[in-house]
Amino acid sequence: MREILIVGGGYAGFYTAWGLEKRLRKGEARVTVVDPRPYMTYQPFLPEVTAGSIEARHAAVSLRRHLHSTRLIAGSVIEISNADRTVTVRSANGAEQQLRYDILVVTAGAVTRTFPVPGLAQHAIGLKHVEEAVAIRDRLMTAFDQAASLPPGPERRKLLTVTFVGGGFSGVEGFGELLSLATAMLKSYPELSMDDLSFHLVEARGRILPEVTDEPGSWVVRSLERRGAHVHLNTQLLSVEDGHVVLSNGQEFDSALVVWTAGNAANPVVHNHTDLPVDQRGLLVVRPDLRVGTDSEPVKDVWAAGDDAAVPDLAVPGAYTVPNAQHAVRQGKRLAKNIVADLRGGRTRNYRHSSLGVVATLGLGRGIFQYKRIVIKGLPAWLMHRGYHVLAVPTWERKVRVLAVWLTAAVYGRDLVSLASVQHPRDAFVTSGDPERSGKSRQDDRAAA
Repeated sequence: MREILIVGGGYAGFYTAWGLEKRLRKGEARVTVVDPRPYMTYQPFLPEVTAGSIEARHAAVSLRRHLHSTRLIAGSVIEISNADRTVTVRSANGAEQQLRYDILVVTAGAVTRTFPVPGLAQHAIGLKHVEEAVAIRDRLMTAFDQAASLPPGPERRKLLTVTFVGGGFSGVEGFGELLSLATAMLKSYPELSMDDLSFHLVEARGRILPEVTDEPGSWVVRSLERRGAHVHLNTQLLSVEDGHVVLSNGQEFDSALVVWTAGNAANPVVHNHTDLPVDQRGLLVVRPDLRVGTDSEPVKDVWAAGDDAAVPDLAVPGAYTVPNAQHAVRQGKRLAKNIVADLRGGRTRNYRHSSLGVVATLGLGRGIFQYKRIVIKGLPAWLMHRGYHVLAVPTWERKVRVLAVWLTAAVYGRDLVSLASVQHPRDAFVTSGDPERSGKSRQDDRAAA
């Protein structure tokens, strides 16, 4: 039996494994997925997780629940040696093992791109995983509770100052949703007002949302500013030491919550720890049929898709597919079909997909959609965003759960409860309610982690 090894259980990896399960004959091949997380994150839902519009678990698709005949290994791939047909996997406890394969699929995904900004590693949080989205929401809600007990002044102002760095889809959607949540929470906090909130979106380029054209992008900026936000274009974050934000445009302010969404970088395993061909960006060189290599020098039995693969965009000659969910899902489906066809001596097909347009949520009841010259704004675009993604999220089980939460929120509103204490689960047990011992238990938790 041939061994098919899939590195990464994100969009492309999950859909490849799912498709292989449906198409492989009994005993034809065994599929193995290696990923440190036991679920696939549906990232377009993360901004709504930050706003509490979607339950965190509903943005995560369990691999074990939906991949019934696939072997799942919890761990991180730290090296790929195609010369030996092996990958080295490190588990959470540090133990390492080597896995052999006959067919390799690399869908490891990208990682958050960071820069050596002073204080960034100590104070910022990303928005790429469910845990981060939950932490952002809980930190904002905890900040409201703390600020409501303080008099007006610098400390209250810092608690209610939020800074997002990065004006792509992830940053703008997360920023808009969190601003919507904060505005809604003011109704429950009579001690606070809109003047106490300070939301900043920092973007190094001269515009946000590069996937849309100039006019819709400018409309989004105006819409956010009308809601009280500060959008800093052509601006870089210079420092965030001790929560003090310094921008290249000369502005400085204290911010208790800093979210970094300034783009993606090639996965280090693909970029630095493999003998497979990569381009100058550190992405795997991939043919249009998703086989690694070039037409003249294909790499036998090695395939790749998703954010860590430079997939030629046949709909836009000379370009590569944009690293987004729309492409990764469809590449995974095509990859499964091509692998089965190749196994059986059949013909593989090139990946080709024309964009369905782009749609973004900007907060409850607000959105933007563009398809070529067609632009839709406001509530209709927001409804399109929800409609598209509830159809796109895999499995009917997840669709029903998400719809149920949306319908409940439509009747009763958002659930405004912070569970930030789960980040220190032993605190209450160890301290027995003694505030002087609380800090010590948290230090112990961090040391154990």
